[in-house]
Amino acid sequence: MELGVYSFGSLARDPQSGELVSTAQSTRNLLEAIRVADEVGLDYFGIGEHHTHEMPASAAATILAAAASVTENITLASAVTVLSTDDPVRVFQQFATVDALSNGRAEITAGRGSSTESFPLFGYSLNDYDTLYAEKLELLLAINANERVTWSGTTRPALHDAAVVPRPDAGSLPIWLGTGGNPSSSVRAGLLGLPIAYGIIGGVPARFAPLTELYRNTARANGMAEADIKVSVGSPGYIGETGAAARDDFWPHWHNTMGVIGSQRGFAAPSRLSYDRDTAAGGALFVGSPEEIAERIVTLHGSLGHMRHFLQMDFGDMPQQQLLRSIELLGTAVKPLVDAALRA
Repeated sequence: MELGVYSFGSLARDPQSGELVSTAQSTRNLLEAIRVADEVGLDYFGIGEHHTHEMPASAAATILAAAASVTENITLASAVTVLSTDDPVRVFQQFATVDALSNGRAEITAGRGSSTESFPLFGYSLNDYDTLYAEKLELLLAINANERVTWSGTTRPALHDAAVVPRPDAGSLPIWLGTGGNPSSSVRAGLLGLPIAYGIIGGVPARFAPLTELYRNTARANGMAEADIKVSVGSPGYIGETGAAARDDFWPHWHNTMGVIGSQRGFAAPSRLSYDRDTAAGGALFVGSPEEIAERIVTLHGSLGHMRHFLQMDFGDMPQQQLLRSIELLGTAVKPLVDAALRA
């Protein structure tokens, strides 16, 4: 089981001044978090593309390229790249560059994204939502498989025997399909021969078992090699010294973030009662002590058979030192427990 962290670059609050840090400082904080995650033995760090003041990690590949120079072992990934509003040629070139600088540690998770702010920002219409994603994913996979590419579609200019460089030393990049749980995405990943990453931010994570079964059955029917059939899970989460302290510490940050998102999308901020339900065993928020989180990851593995679990911790103005301590506990306390349980 690989364990890791993902982030949208949320702004931290300075505990001395009480002020939110700048978007520039949040980028530097993110680089520090990746370095610490590598130092404590975590396997994965993903940056999810967003374009808001609260979540300003808009250039994942740039940050990951910087991280390549201060880390040694950790996988450096997007989580996710909003492929619909980006250019597949540039996405591939940027992550192939990260791969070169990190000696083969880069990955792309391609998805539609849970937010749509990139559509007006880059001049795309939500009316083309499905076509943009389908065509651009097709092109990205073609580029990944071939150094010279010929392609035509409706969403960007055609390519005619175009060279796309640099190329990864391994020949291609690992590309995952990211989804929030749409069944068609599980089928799409299986048909395309891609590993799949499920973002589970609410409800009961075990309910994704039919989706993982759908994905695996589709992949096998399509002739995908068993070793390439991979499932990962991304969840909100936070680790504290004790379960009660973790839940109390994480609550205001979760509430603040959900309040902002809810005001934009038309739903109410969560109550403490619903939060306590979601942070209990079986819930979607992996918040608790190292022992609690390890047990919950192992239990979910029994339902989904996933090979990677990564947590988003830095919600709603969480101070940087609080984030770094949670990352440290995930690597030094949770990971050994999970490894021991799955070896047993």
